[in-house]
Amino acid sequence: MTDQSMNILDHLDELRKRVMVVLAAFIIFFIASFVFVTNIYDWFVKDLDMTLTVLGPLDIVYVYFLLAGVIALGLSIPVLIWQIWLFVKPALTKREQRLTIIYIPASLFLFIAGLSFGYFIVLPLVLNFLTGLGSDMFTMMFTTDKYFQFVLRMTIPFSILFEMPLVVMFLTSLGIVTPKGMQKNRKYAFFVIVVISVLISPPDFISDVLVIIPLLFLYEVSIILSSIIFRRKLKKEQENENTEV
Repeated sequence: MTDQSMNILDHLDELRKRVMVVLAAFIIFFIASFVFVTNIYDWFVKDLDMTLTVLGPLDIVYVYFLLAGVIALGLSIPVLIWQIWLFVKPALTKREQRLTIIYIPASLFLFIAGLSFGYFIVLPLVLNFLTGLGSDMFTMMFTTDKYFQFVLRMTIPFSILFEMPLVVMFLTSLGIVTPKGMQKNRKYAFFVIVVISVLISPPDFISDVLVIIPLLFLYEVSIILSSIIFRRKLKKEQENENTEV
């Protein structure tokens, strides 16, 4: 067996170990979440003015597994990020290790901030608008599975969108994105952000503004962070050129 083949096998073995750690963490969190699933359920529906319904016995099991799975997945994300970093760490220089490890707490913070924004701001706005829209025409009765699917759709996208600054920083470090390019295409980016915000928020001015402003702010923050990374990247390249000379 060649050295290259042995290296590949070593990497695959290391990857398998990291995957097993993440799966073990997910299973542990899933079991813990399942034990306390009724408490989790009560917390999610405490602000509802109605009792959720189920259409069959299997719907109860589905909701239990859905809640436990989502909570376990959310709790496993820090473990996943940490294991990914440990996997790529040997290929990084000391300086790159110090820089990339900063991304771990930052990504978690932005993920939680996105979830909180979606759950505490966007979800009530959209839910109140939709229930008010049909209150005079229909008898409101939400099934449990449909309600929690709705909650996920109103929260998960924002947890992803809030990762924009970190993604921009990473792409800038690779040379794919530049702050000048982001500034030049700002109007197109703003247009896309406004369209997305209008589509996912209720059709009233206040709701649109509450969704648009944070996303525009994130874009501006992304430009600032991209500028910092870009200047550091240029400085490092100049230092390397001077060293070679």
